[in-house]
Amino acid sequence: MKSVLQIGKKILLVLMIIAVIIAGTRSIGMGMNIRTPKNGINVSFYVDINGSNQWINIYGKDIDNPVLLYLHGGPGSATSPIDYSFTRKWSDVYTVVTWDQRNVGKSFDKKNAADKITKDIMMADGKAMTEFLLDYMKKEKITLLGHSWGSMFGANLVLEYPQYYDAFIGTGQCVDIAENEERLYEEAKKWTEGDEEGKVLLSKWSPDKCDDTQALLARSEIMNRYGYGMMKDGRDYNIVATILFNPNYLVKDYISYVKNIETSMEPYMDFFAHGLYECSLLGKYDYKVPYYNINGDMDYQTNYEMACEYFEKVNAPDKKMYVMKGGTHGLLESRSEEFSGYVHDIAKRMASMK
Repeated sequence: MKSVLQIGKKILLVLMIIAVIIAGTRSIGMGMNIRTPKNGINVSFYVDINGSNQWINIYGKDIDNPVLLYLHGGPGSATSPIDYSFTRKWSDVYTVVTWDQRNVGKSFDKKNAADKITKDIMMADGKAMTEFLLDYMKKEKITLLGHSWGSMFGANLVLEYPQYYDAFIGTGQCVDIAENEERLYEEAKKWTEGDEEGKVLLSKWSPDKCDDTQALLARSEIMNRYGYGMMKDGRDYNIVATILFNPNYLVKDYISYVKNIETSMEPYMDFFAHGLYECSLLGKYDYKVPYYNINGDMDYQTNYEMACEYFEKVNAPDKKMYVMKGGTHGLLESRSEEFSGYVHDIAKRMASMK
């Protein structure tokens, strides 16, 4: 009995030592990431956006730099646990604002958890957040950078309220959900030829099942199976270290994030079935601000060929397409250095036009 107790005490001691080491390491890492750069800014807080508390972080190395609002994808899936790892790579040329959109991530709000999400609500939120940032940062205009759903969201905002923006940058550019899914389905039929397991997966998904969780899982598995998955190139950062040293997340925030994932997605399910289709960019080609795209040529999550076809029809004061060869939908995370280089080029391009 004594030996069992002694072993138990030793195990407990080892666990306590590990916990202390992790806590100490996290404290040091968070302490470094929470610092405000000299002449820069690093603040996090909640903004009342149309009756909903929505979380933002503002980080930049020079307060005089132009402001860039990053619109995460989804819809309904915040990237705040990890996005500082790649958005801060733009912070020497932009003051970067990361935003957890309505009812997701740190913006999860129990009192609004049952409210359905619509295009009108998202557009109103985007406008309100933009107006807040213009006032808070004392800027006349800001730049929008949207990924995936964020690229469609951002394009709609720029088209509707061009007076607020000096440029639009779309990545993993989504143009039209209906056609996007049809094109993916046609490609997937080619991929699965002669592959019975692949055909079984394909039978679980069809272009009209954007609001079916099991179908969307099959859709994702199909792309992973044939080498077109979002993260086929992995991540170019350490996910454990990134989460551990996140300056904006306490342990309780991570617990809340995981606990509320399903609940926060519920209001978006109707949006998946209807609202996303209403955000189509087809027929909307006249931009009053510069239009830029950074896309992977192996992206089928949001169809690369559609993005190129749309780009050719766009009329804008300036436009440029940056192509990441062999890149899929996770290009911000998997090849963040290369992506950052394109963002820097856009900043330089815009500065030269002033």
